[in-house]
Amino acid sequence: MAWLLFLDESGHDHRQMPYEVRGGIALQDAQLWPFTRAVQQLEQVAFGCSLHDFQKELKGSTLLDKKRFRFANQTTTMEAGERQKHCRAFLMKGFQKAKPTSSEFCAYGQACLEMARGIFELLRDHKAVLFASMIPRGSGKATGPAEELLRKDQVFLLERFFYFLEKQQQNGLLVMDGSEKSADRRFVRRLEGYFIKTNTGRYRTQWIVPTPFFVASDMAYPIQAADLCIYCLNWAFRLPTQGMNEPVREEMRLEFGEWLRRLQFHGEGYKDGNVFEVWGICYVPNPCAPGRA
Repeated sequence: MAWLLFLDESGHDHRQMPYEVRGGIALQDAQLWPFTRAVQQLEQVAFGCSLHDFQKELKGSTLLDKKRFRFANQTTTMEAGERQKHCRAFLMKGFQKAKPTSSEFCAYGQACLEMARGIFELLRDHKAVLFASMIPRGSGKATGPAEELLRKDQVFLLERFFYFLEKQQQNGLLVMDGSEKSADRRFVRRLEGYFIKTNTGRYRTQWIVPTPFFVASDMAYPIQAADLCIYCLNWAFRLPTQGMNEPVREEMRLEFGEWLRRLQFHGEGYKDGNVFEVWGICYVPNPCAPGRA
């Protein structure tokens, strides 16, 4: 048996998001198909259709944009059948570039929140585990020789996945959202350098398969679930004692903050003979600084 860590990024365009986040969810192989089927069924219940039929996918920025909350709260919660009817109309009008009605806007907002809440429940039910590393916006650009190295935040993400796999005594695969091919190749080159050229990296290939797989996010529901999780992390998760003081979206913190804390990995790590407590979500103030990696 093996665990698959589905990875995505948030905030790397340096525009609106408070932090840069790389992370995702780990699912055991036996849970992968049941989870996928459950998300498909949830999508039908929430929207009354599949979003990919309208060239959309389940992204955090789509489901949980501020206006989704505003639309959802315009009226009382709709019955499922009414919500689904209005959602289909909303999506069809978007496809046709026509303006939806206020009821259709409201139904779509409620469906988006229903979908997001349901995905977190399914992650719990299918024993998913959350891993992520967060850095200040704009701090992830290395220069010179360091540009060819895996950044500290990325190393810490792999470290926590390794500790989890070691405890489980099972192998882990990295499944990533494919982006621009040259950027993906650069990342694979850095990843291979870490696993081949460093003692720690070579040691961690005991459990982590060092060759990542790339998939299209619109074809893989677990990648879309990972996108939702790290979008929520960016807006709703903070470690104030470690200097994370960027603003939060309070409506997201109230809805999803506790889910993020519960889903993240919690275990033990070790270094130089010392054992210490580790969590699946870490914050790295300076990912390009020298030091432990």
